[in-house]
Amino acid sequence: MKTINQILNTVKLASPILYWVVVIHFIFAIVCLAGLVIDERTLMGVNVWIKPLKFSISGGIYILTLGFLTTLYPFSRRKKNIITNIVAITLFLEIVIVLYQAARGVQSHYNMSSPFDGILFGSMGVLIAINVFIMVIFIVETIRLKLNTSKSIQWAILLGWIIVVFGSWVGGQMISQMGHNVGIADGGAGLPLVNWSTIAGDLRVAHFFGLHAIQLIPIFAVWASKKWNTSNRNQLIAVTLFGLLYAGWIGFTFYQAKMGMALIQL
Repeated sequence: MKTINQILNTVKLASPILYWVVVIHFIFAIVCLAGLVIDERTLMGVNVWIKPLKFSISGGIYILTLGFLTTLYPFSRRKKNIITNIVAITLFLEIVIVLYQAARGVQSHYNMSSPFDGILFGSMGVLIAINVFIMVIFIVETIRLKLNTSKSIQWAILLGWIIVVFGSWVGGQMISQMGHNVGIADGGAGLPLVNWSTIAGDLRVAHFFGLHAIQLIPIFAVWASKKWNTSNRNQLIAVTLFGLLYAGWIGFTFYQAKMGMALIQL
C-alpha cells in the first residue's frame, strides 16, 4: 500500500492545482484549530470554528482521494486536468464560503436570513451539484473502463462511488428540510467534535459515512489483497460483502435518523 507521502507525490505530479488545494484545506484546518483556542464565540451551542474544521479535514481527504484515484483511470491528460481542476476549484470555493461565514459568526448552511446569506448558501448548492455530477461520471467510467488496478480494487472503487452518491443524496435531504436534525430544530446536545445530536435524529451520520465510502471500501480491498492470498473470485466476494455491510450500516443510520432517533442517545 502506498504511503501518504507517495500518494501526495503522485497527486502533485498528476494535478498540481488539486494538490495545492488539498494543502490549503489542511492549512485551513490548522487555522480553525487556532480559532478554537482564541475565539470563544459559539453558534447553535458549539464554537464557530468547529464546522469549518470538519469541512477542511473532510474536504481535503476527499479531494486527495479523488486526485489519486483519477491516476488509475486511462483518461487522457486533458480529461484528467478538466476533472481534477473542476473538483479542486469548486470545493475550494465551498470551503472559503464556510470559513467566511464562520468568521462572521453565522451559519453557512440553511442560512436564508438575508439575500447575501441566501446567495452564499445557494452557491454552495451549485458547487456540490457539480461535484455530484462528477461522481456519476466516475461511476459510469469505472463500469466502462479497465482501471490500472486489480479487479477487486476496481470493484471496491465502484461500490465506493455508488455509496458516495447516496451520501450526497442524504445531503440533499438535509437541504430539502433546511436542517440536519429530525424531530427537533438544529442545535442542542451533540457528540464531541462531530456534534451529531444525542437527543434526536441526525442525518449527518449517514451523510458522513456515505461520503467516506470512497476511502474505506477501497482501503479494505487493498488490505484484503495484501493480507489474504486467495483467488480473484474470493477477493471480489470479500469486497462485495464488506460493501454490503457498509451500505447496510449507512442505511440503518439513515433510517434511525428519519425515525427521530439519535445514533447514541445521551
